[in-house]
Amino acid sequence: MPAFKTVRGMRDFLPEEANMLKFIENKARRVAELYGYKEVVTPVVESYELLAAKAGEEVRSRMFVFKDLGGRDIALRPEFTASVARLVATTLRTEPKPLRLFSFGTVYRYDEPQKGRYREFWQSNYELMGSNKPEGDAEILMLTDSLMEASGLKKYVFKVGHVGVLRGIFVQEGLEDTVQNVVMQRMDKKEYEVALKMVRDAGVSENCVNILQKLVKIKGSEIFEIVEKMKTVVKGYDKAVSAVENLNAILKLIVESGCKMDVVVDAGFARGLEYYTGMIFEVYVPEFDIALGGGGRYDQLIELFGGEPTPAVGVAHGIDRIMLALQMQKAEIETREKSVMVIPIKEELKGEALKVSRLLREADIPAEVEVMGRKVTAALEDANRRRMSYAIIVGEKELKENAVAIRNLAKREQKIVKIEKLVETIKGQNV
Repeated sequence: MPAFKTVRGMRDFLPEEANMLKFIENKARRVAELYGYKEVVTPVVESYELLAAKAGEEVRSRMFVFKDLGGRDIALRPEFTASVARLVATTLRTEPKPLRLFSFGTVYRYDEPQKGRYREFWQSNYELMGSNKPEGDAEILMLTDSLMEASGLKKYVFKVGHVGVLRGIFVQEGLEDTVQNVVMQRMDKKEYEVALKMVRDAGVSENCVNILQKLVKIKGSEIFEIVEKMKTVVKGYDKAVSAVENLNAILKLIVESGCKMDVVVDAGFARGLEYYTGMIFEVYVPEFDIALGGGGRYDQLIELFGGEPTPAVGVAHGIDRIMLALQMQKAEIETREKSVMVIPIKEELKGEALKVSRLLREADIPAEVEVMGRKVTAALEDANRRRMSYAIIVGEKELKENAVAIRNLAKREQKIVKIEKLVETIKGQNV
């Protein structure tokens, strides 16, 4: 038989990594609860037409697409938003607004595997649907800040922009949507010269080219100064001016909330997905040049899928990338619960060991029983090697007193405890 390997771009999570994944997942779920987001679970497989509708050429070209046995084109989801928008356009169409929806799971893109990029990766996804107000955008930014902080990340920075600024200029210049989309994709890749050549070739005014050249150079952390510069540069393009004013209102709400978010405003910032219509953002740490999460406003997607006109804003967080960033920052995260190894001294005491382990589990304390037939010394070495918290040694002498020996493996300290006090002792760490 051949030695099987994982499919390229896929990976296994070993126990330590799985613990960290679970740790961040728990933080993501807690943030969802704190902000009032309800979980929905959508299929991993959707129709290709749905997922491709406004995904952007970059994402469309990297989807896992295949025909099912009925000859239909289907694909593995490359992100969550299209699936959630479908749900809101159909099953949830009559639900009162706003809808705050949360999803967690795997998504798939046929990227070239490298550090921080996999073909199967994990995301937490939050969508706020029904509000076109700047406070909705502010909430999604604050929610992301809450998750980054709860995960234990340090020195993370938000890059914020507004698609409406560039779109407003392009619409006034009469640029077709298909050309706009390609230009935005080039700008997303920071291929500004290529993007400028495209708009020139499309016949825009020289004034438009000059404005775009200025916009891509406007960025900085003095957020309201940057916004004022943007407003001055786009003067004469009414929709672009309105977009800048909307961005200003969102940032003003963030400041008024007291949220100490580190923000850089980037006037030339674009994202590859075609459905964005307003504020967009990504979040980074200095150690890692790939975004840990990103999102923005998309006010037309649900209507495109046959639903009522429904403004919306959302964000997806890359759980794999957050894990990697935490490792790069050498963050100290306690992902392990108190764990106990129960060791019978002799064969005849296995039943008593099982009884003790059941008592602990019923009290919500993880407990394993030594099942390899090891002597006590070897069993203790194994428990220590696996970084367990305690070992409980079940011996005849102690059982006669309705007691067991409990050993703190980190401190190398041991004492006798009555069985009825065992749970209280472990939970109180009084050992």
